Amino acid sequence: MHEGMALNRANWDERVAVHLRSAFYNVDGFRRGETDLGPIEAAEIGDVAGLRVAHLQCHFGLDTMYLARRGARVTGLDFSANAIAAARALAAETGSIAEFVEGDVYDAPRLLGAGLYDLVFTSWGTILWLPDIAGWARVVAALLKPGGRLYFLDDHPAARALDQRGADAPVVPTYAYFNDSPFEFDAQGSYADRDAAFTHTRSVEWMHPLGAIVGALLAAGLRLTALREHDATAWQMWPCLVRGEDELWRMPADGPNLPLSLTIEAVKG
Repeated sequence: MHEGMALNRANWDERVAVHLRSAFYNVDGFRRGETDLGPIEAAEIGDVAGLRVAHLQCHFGLDTMYLARRGARVTGLDFSANAIAAARALAAETGSIAEFVEGDVYDAPRLLGAGLYDLVFTSWGTILWLPDIAGWARVVAALLKPGGRLYFLDDHPAARALDQRGADAPVVPTYAYFNDSPFEFDAQGSYADRDAAFTHTRSVEWMHPLGAIVGALLAAGLRLTALREHDATAWQMWPCLVRGEDELWRMPADGPNLPLSLTIEAVKG
């Protein structure tokens, strides 16, 4: 495992307990059956009933179990032992048929089985934690059956190059968009709880430009079927973002209209 990924795993192992009790994830709402996939993926995913689904980088599995509630035969994979333990416990508590496997995403074909899946699902905060986008795309292709589909939803790479240093500051280019070197951070808190205190505060992120993502999927033998950009994201990326009735975050009405997230869909063969 890349040294940066090892740092990230320690960080994510510690995030699990904080995220389980956060309002962001609303686990109690999940238990009561009041919550579902986010509005973008819920509108786009289509009918998954009966499909065999691999959910990569599933964290503690809420989206995995939402897909199972929609009738999918779904297996979630995550590198965090704490996340997988929490996912299995929550699945057992709620009677979910979702299954969970602990492991590195690059080992997914070996851990989950190659060529078995109708759908590979991955969303929100995934590939920024991975050093090798071409390797990730090969994993996706290896998991899918011929005719199988990738559904990918995440923050827009162009938005990840921007930052805002305070609520009254401008949103400006801050991080190199074309950059092979990782960005290293040492900070408390997370997107789900800004005030959380952690012991393992170091993390490493990689920038993957849009062209690199699409190019990697094409090189892996997938055929692009959709690319949609959205003016909203699932978390408060910058202080100026405003939360809407759909619980997504957008630029204020008097601010520039920016691409904050994107969907990529691709088919094998």
